Amino acid sequence: MSEGLLATAYIIASALFILSLAGLSKQETSQRGLWCGVSGMAIALIATLSDPSVEGLAWIIAAMAAGAVIGLRLAGRVAMTEMPEMVAILHSFVGLAAVLVGYNSYFDHGEMSQVMQNIHLSEVFLGVFIGAVTFTGSVIAFGKLRGIVSSKALMLPHRHKLNLAAILVSFWLMVEFVGAGGNTVALVVMTLIALLFGWHLVASIGGADMPVVVSMLNSYSGWAAVAAGFMLSNDLLIVTGALVGSSGAILSYIMCKGMNRSFISVIAGGFGNDTTASSGEGLQGEHTATTPEEVAELLRGSSSVVITPGYGMAVAQAQYPVSEICHKLREMGIKVHFGIHPVAGRLPGHMNVLLAEARVPYDIVHDLEEINEELDSTDTVLVIGANDTVNPAAREPGSPIAGMPVLEVWNARNVVVFKRGMASGYAGVENPLFFNENTRMLFGDARESVENVLRAI
Repeated sequence: MSEGLLATAYIIASALFILSLAGLSKQETSQRGLWCGVSGMAIALIATLSDPSVEGLAWIIAAMAAGAVIGLRLAGRVAMTEMPEMVAILHSFVGLAAVLVGYNSYFDHGEMSQVMQNIHLSEVFLGVFIGAVTFTGSVIAFGKLRGIVSSKALMLPHRHKLNLAAILVSFWLMVEFVGAGGNTVALVVMTLIALLFGWHLVASIGGADMPVVVSMLNSYSGWAAVAAGFMLSNDLLIVTGALVGSSGAILSYIMCKGMNRSFISVIAGGFGNDTTASSGEGLQGEHTATTPEEVAELLRGSSSVVITPGYGMAVAQAQYPVSEICHKLREMGIKVHFGIHPVAGRLPGHMNVLLAEARVPYDIVHDLEEINEELDSTDTVLVIGANDTVNPAAREPGSPIAGMPVLEVWNARNVVVFKRGMASGYAGVENPLFFNENTRMLFGDARESVENVLRAI
């Protein structure tokens, strides 16, 4: 393939990636966006493999085939509830790839002038640093989401000073590395520091903030790809990585606004964990249990219903009977809306995807700000598998989720919480909502409970 044709293919692929991001920004166009992304990647792969400068084509194709077989096998076994941890571990692969590309570029490069050598060494150093941070950070995020690692924040003494020291030492090593025309010891030491730095950044973040962490790691993986693109002199990889990095950063910013967190503190690590006051643990009170028949009667007597789903709905795969209840109530002339918190689930947009999968109409799915305005005039709210996102403790100074905007479901006339038990949420914070006078608790598996309510209706 000629250089002109290769450049044209890369431009087309880049355009398709941009169209993919645009399509994925809305549920109605998400499938089209997905196919744009797939098409762009297919063109990018074919064009890259057709480049005359590519050597060892047989080995590359063999590696791609092996990776495809493993990826298809593992992805086929991943449930929708496990998508967040799959995304996290895929980010780690991008980071590891950047590290390996960096070391390969360092040990194997042609003759360069002094200026070009300095630029190349800077690219190698930064690429390895970003990749190492992304790798270990993503592995810890995977562990937290998977339940292998505790969701509680690691509170090391002087943790922010440790982070700052890691950055300063790495910068000094970079000066030494570039100034010496390459220094393997400095590169290895920096890699170890970066691996520990990435581990500490994510380990020091609590479970309530993990959706933002996954989003930020998505941005890190994009910048790692940019670094790899510079080292490989691949324009498309640079463009693609920049798209992923910038879109991930924008999404993280939106998520931070939704959680009332500082965007800078996301990068620094350990955000939202400096509070020392009570987190609501040990709350005392009496809850009121209910039955599916009572919930069905309550719904039939309502003129407006709001459904607020959470991760528990995803785990139970209850979105399908929830959708049936929604359609049933609307046929009865009852106004039904869904309220989605920005960090509901374990991944941005997690609940929206599940509801779209169950064919819930897009126009009745609203975000936090829109639905909070309606809750005062709502007869009944169904809280299905949600906890932290409907927790009034967010209004308590010193709580681990203090200041986080939540769905103010307690303002409705009646609240029904579908839950297995009285345990706290992923953030480990007890929920006073369960003890409110207007709250009823329907205990059991979310899918079974919703199906029982549907039958009773």
